[in-house]
Amino acid sequence: MEKSFSQSYAAAGVDITAGYKAVELMKQHVARTMIPGVMGGLGGFGGMFELDCTNMPHPVLVSGTDGVGTKLKLAFLMDKHDTVGIDCVAMCVNDVVCVGAKPLIFLDYIACGKNVPERIAQMVAGVAEGCVQAGCALVGGETAEMPGFYPEDEYDLAGFTVGAVDKSKLLDNSTMQPGDVILALPSSGVHSNGFSLVRRVFDLEGNPDVLKQYHEDLGCTLGEALLAPTKIYVKPVLAVMEQVAVKGVSHITGGGFYENIPRSLKAGCKAVIEKAKVCTPALFHHIQKAGNIPERDMFNTFNMGVGMTLVVAEQDAEKALQILKEQGEEAYRLGVIAEGEGVELW
Repeated sequence: MEKSFSQSYAAAGVDITAGYKAVELMKQHVARTMIPGVMGGLGGFGGMFELDCTNMPHPVLVSGTDGVGTKLKLAFLMDKHDTVGIDCVAMCVNDVVCVGAKPLIFLDYIACGKNVPERIAQMVAGVAEGCVQAGCALVGGETAEMPGFYPEDEYDLAGFTVGAVDKSKLLDNSTMQPGDVILALPSSGVHSNGFSLVRRVFDLEGNPDVLKQYHEDLGCTLGEALLAPTKIYVKPVLAVMEQVAVKGVSHITGGGFYENIPRSLKAGCKAVIEKAKVCTPALFHHIQKAGNIPERDMFNTFNMGVGMTLVVAEQDAEKALQILKEQGEEAYRLGVIAEGEGVELW
């Protein structure tokens, strides 16, 4: 069998054989994500998954897609590519769990100026780790080498997930009412939003050495704190949903508290949050000080230390907190539901 190789394509900047090497290097990482239901392997034209509907008489498929965004610029500056894949998975699976769905499959898309197999494998290793944390399978993906479109040392990374939930278990906020409790699940840092502002306030392009500065209150360098991967909340949130009637879930991404929390609220309900109760890590204070950013803008741009919120009845709050603690989450009471609209921070 004649091996695939195009000298003309290589002269144009696309090395087909580099793609083959990248696939070989990533196979060991993909293997970590295999779960029951996966069919076939890498190299086909489509990723296959057999859906088990034994306990799901009315299955609803829930999909989500997202990318890592300009946080990738930090990965380029720090030449560290093994964690951004976790961000990619997290931004997708944390969304679909908000309606009660369990993520089942994930596909990634990498577009780069030059296919460096070892770097591609590092990115996929991160994607695989994210899938393991979320309990879903990496069933396929695409690496597109695009010389002249991306600089040789840069790339973009995006992904797509599909989850499933029985129709009867779709999250329903119809019983949300004043007096319900809002619980906060701590973030691991800035996650994957607001980095255009982060890059500007620290002038990362003009002064990249600032990323190497160690900060006692961060316990690491600024770069390490900023590049910390997005926390994946799938398993703890699903664990709570199995035992407690959760009335609303918000993934706090771009737009912060003001944009994301209202997305899960019932009409006529507002979230009332005391700012003093928000456990905000030192990293956000560094960002605010460096950019002289008004407090409202901070809460309207960043997660401020809260990666996800759950709304439960008052009588269920302690049970939910205990389940989350057993899942390794140091969750806490963030606020309450009251009559009104939107978010009130005081």
